[in-house]
Amino acid sequence: MGGCQWALFPAAARGRFTPELHLSRADLIEHLLRLLAWLPLPLLHAVAALAGTLAALIPNDARHIARVNAELCFSDWPVRRKRALVRCALRESAKALLELGALWYRPPRRLLRLIREVEGGEILDTAIASGRGVLIIAPHLGSWELLQVWVAKRTSLHALYRAPRQADLEDLIRSARGRSGARFWPARPGGIRALYRALRAGSAIGILPDQQPRREGVFAPFFGVPAKTMTLFSKLAARSQAPMVIGWAERLAHGRGYRLHWGAVDEAVRDPDPLQAAAALNRVIEAAIRLRPCQYQWSYRRFSRQPAGEANPYKTHRSQGGWVAVK
Repeated sequence: MGGCQWALFPAAARGRFTPELHLSRADLIEHLLRLLAWLPLPLLHAVAALAGTLAALIPNDARHIARVNAELCFSDWPVRRKRALVRCALRESAKALLELGALWYRPPRRLLRLIREVEGGEILDTAIASGRGVLIIAPHLGSWELLQVWVAKRTSLHALYRAPRQADLEDLIRSARGRSGARFWPARPGGIRALYRALRAGSAIGILPDQQPRREGVFAPFFGVPAKTMTLFSKLAARSQAPMVIGWAERLAHGRGYRLHWGAVDEAVRDPDPLQAAAALNRVIEAAIRLRPCQYQWSYRRFSRQPAGEANPYKTHRSQGGWVAVK
């Protein structure tokens, strides 16, 4: 998408639209998300469920990646169960995409009303009350975008973000997420230094630790498969001794809202041995995923970077007999 010319929209829906306006790609995406924000959550999730079901039927990259991940992480499951996981995961991924407009552009107070229940909230409250800052593990499970809105209304929240490949989208992402009051920093040395300062000041630090780091990192087991895992979270934990928690927002059925989950984190994540700490971190994330495996982002290439001499599994596997197998 490059530039685009839009016709007039109803005043209530168009926001900052003006007639005969040439839009950049970022403007176009923003306006589409703002339009989606007007739709009720049950409708968004129903449409997404249909789109995800179709994605599970038609060959595409997301389906292939999810199938390979299911084969790697749940090799002992029967194929029918792995296929069911992929179908469900693709529906949930579509929900995460279509709900983005609502989560980015509805007033935060309206979003908070979508949270029907909070399990373990006292764990986070106790951590905040310690005055030593809080380190939050927020995996790509459920609605991580909603989670940060809820946390930012309770305490000062800082987090890193990975700059998008399309540079013109960076300001859009930062401004939309920043509406909650959270402060987002680029995943660069300056951003990491900002996190340390915020933690020393007693703020909460949110980290999404289940993506492959581009530079630092060690290969630690994730569902028994070597996965390049960040060491930043464990370094922050070891240097600060701040309390650690894990949180995620479960998507309830039929667009009824969300349930937040909070839990304590194994102190082994502070281990001075980077490999031991990374393995402990992955175990914490795994335990959360096993509660609602469908809602994890299985369409992400979690294992594309492998130890030296090991092949990329997304290239070595191909469709075979309605599933995937090594070529």
